[in-house]
Amino acid sequence: MTQSARTTNADIPTRHGRNRQSEPKSACHVVPGTGAGEEEADAPQSCGIADVQGSPDLRRIPIQQVGIKGIRHPVQVRDRANVVQHTIATFNMYVNLPHNFKGTHMSRFVEILNKHEYEITVDSFRQMLFEMTDTLDAEAGHIEMVFPYFVNKTAPVSRVKSLMDYQVTLTGKAEKGEAVLYIKVVVPVTSLCPCSKKIAAYGAHNQRSHVTLQVRTSAFVWLEELIDLVESQASSQVYGLLKRPDEKFVTERAFDHPKFVEDMVRDVAQLLNRDDRIDAYVVESENFESIHNHSAYALVEKDKRAQEPSAAEQ
Repeated sequence: MTQSARTTNADIPTRHGRNRQSEPKSACHVVPGTGAGEEEADAPQSCGIADVQGSPDLRRIPIQQVGIKGIRHPVQVRDRANVVQHTIATFNMYVNLPHNFKGTHMSRFVEILNKHEYEITVDSFRQMLFEMTDTLDAEAGHIEMVFPYFVNKTAPVSRVKSLMDYQVTLTGKAEKGEAVLYIKVVVPVTSLCPCSKKIAAYGAHNQRSHVTLQVRTSAFVWLEELIDLVESQASSQVYGLLKRPDEKFVTERAFDHPKFVEDMVRDVAQLLNRDDRIDAYVVESENFESIHNHSAYALVEKDKRAQEPSAAEQ
């Protein structure tokens, strides 16, 4: 699902110096009798209807993000098995707004989304991002697409199959004709406490955990590859359906592979460091502790293309 994360759209002109960014202009002549007061006489008109959003704003405060949030839309996503999944995605769509404009045109976000009602790919997502900034004459744009993604998993012993859902977020940021894409997936796993195993005579406490992995890539990476990478480092995987022999297997496997929350993020990061397709990553792990009323949490992040290490890496 992921592909080259940083791309340039040569066909989309830069927004610097365009009329809309520099000074508001009337889209249509002012028609007498529209009801606009003298203070709105200079507001842009559209075929006789006042364009209030395009009118000047004198407060000289630019807005970094403005748009629509939480709009749901049907999408299609192709998985590694070459099967098209039909799902519902929640979109957040924003652009920047120059200091001299009162507002953006909210309806245009929905119009853009309605044009992309079929299969969503990395290329079509990038196209939608540039289309949004171009249509709204914006220098910068931001789109988030959150959706459930399903993998048909096989139980370890009985081999019974069941669906497992993962929350996926595709994020695109465009600025000055260049786009950067990020893919994020939340992977449920089981973690077992090494300390509890060491000191207890009858077992160890274990719990469900969420490992969140966000990456920026330079080459194509399937979502399933990211999921497999995370699950391979867990005390045990989580399944939608298990029979008794499977339950015995995952319980014993977790006991044989105890991990602190710190171990989890470090082990995942170690594998990401070896993958040349991964340019940057953020790994988070949250253990929903079974013996506490709070979670354990750890985070590792790295930009492998950065020149200087961050303070956390030093």
